[in-house]
Amino acid sequence: MTAGRGQVSSEVEHVTELVHTRADLARARAARTGTVAVVMTMGALHEGHQSLLREARSRADHVIVTIFVNPLQFGPNEDFDSYPRTLEDDLDVCRRAGADLVFAPSVAEMYPGGEPAVRVNPGPLGEDLEGLSRPGFFHGVLTVVLKLLQLTRADLTFFGEKDYQQLSLVRRMCRDLDVPVEVIGVPTVREPDGLARSSRNRYLSPAERTVALSLSRALRAGAEAASAGGDAAAVLTAAHVGFGAGEPGARLDYLVLTDPDLEPGPVRGPARLLVAAWVGGTRLIDNAPVRLDPAS
Repeated sequence: MTAGRGQVSSEVEHVTELVHTRADLARARAARTGTVAVVMTMGALHEGHQSLLREARSRADHVIVTIFVNPLQFGPNEDFDSYPRTLEDDLDVCRRAGADLVFAPSVAEMYPGGEPAVRVNPGPLGEDLEGLSRPGFFHGVLTVVLKLLQLTRADLTFFGEKDYQQLSLVRRMCRDLDVPVEVIGVPTVREPDGLARSSRNRYLSPAERTVALSLSRALRAGAEAASAGGDAAAVLTAAHVGFGAGEPGARLDYLVLTDPDLEPGPVRGPARLLVAAWVGGTRLIDNAPVRLDPAS
């Protein structure tokens, strides 16, 4: 059987090429024609990343995965040094998912002149929500995303909806700066009990893992209120009640209802409910789509 777009042959083990330098990436990329997709990660790949890879595999002739723990998006008190680095396990995931090429550069390879003096400014949205809690975070995210889009010359790029503000800002950057790539969002992958899959879940103790369900419980309660015809205030009230129910211990950072593009103003019709909270020493985020009555 020959594997075409969206297929990986079950008769042969898929060969995934690993490169570490810009020069080797350029050589490997030049050898690949047709539609190219890129999935950008910081490694520690889990089922959420696998869903991105499967979607990319179904849409493109070639799939590139980038694995790079980007220091620009870590604050001075955040977990850059302790962030999990599991390259061999990640390569196994990429092979099973049918990725063609993995680019895993060093910090010096990505930033040969040191931290870049010129960075992408995310605008007002980049200073709100996650940007308010993590100043400079989205400057670092968008800078590395733009660099990787330039280096991989991808036609498609896939981002998980769990990091919804990131997805929104990448879309806006590509639109505003005329970056010739289609940005595709992929729904959040969840554990059976509703917890969103995240590389940071491994930091949670068993007790904290139970407490972390406060986030998905809040989203579920808000969505139920919206389905029952509640207005924006009712949805937010229900979400706050849902967050505070059950096991105590999660410290709320924000819980907001906004339009799908995270624009300011009254929310009617399609909307997004976003939550962030600390569980022990781990900060988690989640979100879900809701639909309000347009007349509410």
